Amino acid sequence: MGATHLPSTEFDETAADDQLEAEAEAQLGSPAEPMVQLLAPDGTLGTDPVFSAYAEKLDGEKLRGFYADMAKIRRFDVEATALQRQGQLALWVPLTGQEAAQIGSGRASQPQDYIFPTYREHGVALTRNVDLAELLRQFRGVSNGGWNPKDTNFHLYTLVLAAQTPHAVGYAMGIQRDQKAAAAVAADGAQDRPAEPKAAVMVYFGDGASSEGDVHESMVFAASYNAPVVFFCQNNHWAISVPSSVQTRIPLSNRAKGYGFPGIRVDGNDAIAVHAVTEWALEHAREGKGPVLIEAFTYRVGAHTTADDPTKYRESAEETLWRAKDPLDRLEKYLRAQGLADDAFFDQVKADGDELAAYVRKTTYDLETPDIRTAFANTYVEAHPLVAEELAWFEEYSAGFAETPEHNSAEPGSPDPDDAATGVAR
Repeated sequence: MGATHLPSTEFDETAADDQLEAEAEAQLGSPAEPMVQLLAPDGTLGTDPVFSAYAEKLDGEKLRGFYADMAKIRRFDVEATALQRQGQLALWVPLTGQEAAQIGSGRASQPQDYIFPTYREHGVALTRNVDLAELLRQFRGVSNGGWNPKDTNFHLYTLVLAAQTPHAVGYAMGIQRDQKAAAAVAADGAQDRPAEPKAAVMVYFGDGASSEGDVHESMVFAASYNAPVVFFCQNNHWAISVPSSVQTRIPLSNRAKGYGFPGIRVDGNDAIAVHAVTEWALEHAREGKGPVLIEAFTYRVGAHTTADDPTKYRESAEETLWRAKDPLDRLEKYLRAQGLADDAFFDQVKADGDELAAYVRKTTYDLETPDIRTAFANTYVEAHPLVAEELAWFEEYSAGFAETPEHNSAEPGSPDPDDAATGVAR
């Protein structure tokens, strides 16, 4: 039996996008679907037969908002990285380079839509009005889970690759059934109140997670039940040290064809195109037309996490190439050329970013480690005898370390053991 050889394209000089398109043409016998791009790296705005209509709805205020959000989340990312380096966070997952993919898609969602992130969607969290300090609370290890998803329809971060995709499809199927039930009630005339706005689900994952079985199974279910879900894949080219060329031989968006629903590849560094494509996809899902796969072709400029050193596995020339496609620089060129923003605007954006950085730094310093008993108090909504047993064991175990009777008492503000059994925190 001959030896098996993995692709060695991580060492090839061919641009990754050209490489994938060439492989797609060889595999499929026809050219790959073109990548949607509206705003070129030089800041000029192009056209698209489908998505230009969506871009035309973006006025100067919204475009300035896109830029402000991208600049703010980049400044936040820099500050969070510094906090980790200074020992204030256990770990951090940088997003620099992927701002357009996250802000563009997040701003295309509506309040009733539900978002399932991975662990890098800090920009999407910003668009959903999540307090960014809550992200740092989680990475500092002083939170039992994070924010309340019901407040923003933005789910908790998922560290297990692709684990959120079946959750997202299940949630989308639930929305689908709720809407059918509501329509039946309305048809019977038993409901006078206005109908709830149609909703969709958007789930984020990366090129590495696309190789997980959970993604495949989720897409099978989504297609089978025509679930209102948008799969948003941020192809940042590297699954830690594994290049996307080893993950797939064709553009990831082409995989949607095998499941029978649309797949779109978009320039992930073009906030305008990302917003347009995502708005279209969410409308498609809300109207009952089924799932959509979006592949945002972008790049992770920094490390996978602060525990990673990308210089060990990729060339500096590659990073230089992608820095020239920086999403913030691209949008700034357009805003200036169109007279939509001036120096005063960009100065204010910088000041706002610095203010956010100061806020999250101070908040991080002020975070207190919660009493461990709170872990028992926030496990179940209703009483569970096993939780009470575990808490009793913990109390007995902790008492063995007490030097004085005073140390045996619970700390001020800690939950009552009876509350832990009922799952209620005072």
